[in-house]
Amino acid sequence: MSKDTIGNLLTYIRNTDMNKKRTVRIPYTKIGENIIKILLREGFIENMRKHLENNKCFLVLTLRHRKNRTGQNRIILNLKQISRPGLRIYSNYQGIPRILGGMGIVILSTSRGLMTDREARIERIGGEILCYIW
Repeated sequence: MSKDTIGNLLTYIRNTDMNKKRTVRIPYTKIGENIIKILLREGFIENMRKHLENNKCFLVLTLRHRKNRTGQNRIILNLKQISRPGLRIYSNYQGIPRILGGMGIVILSTSRGLMTDREARIERIGGEILCYIW
């Protein structure tokens, strides 16, 4: 396991979604919890809970699935890490990219905490671009 907690978090979620599983258990970090709260608020994840096992804390996520007439239809999550430990990407509020014309979200680390691109534009604040989600 590497020291890149954001990359590991996105990889856990991406692999779980590709394997058509519904739940995933992720090691707890504060930044991971804040990213998951944003995903929960934006509707990409259905549920999140903390789980304590052998004095280690985990986040258990339930990914969102939609049912249609033919059975279960997955919502495919596309996650892309932008900033990484070897290359940090920063942007002011005017230079924050729009993902799919505003359909996706950009998660930023700002001086006021983690926030989405829409919140950062409203508050007119820039920061480090962590990831794209669509």
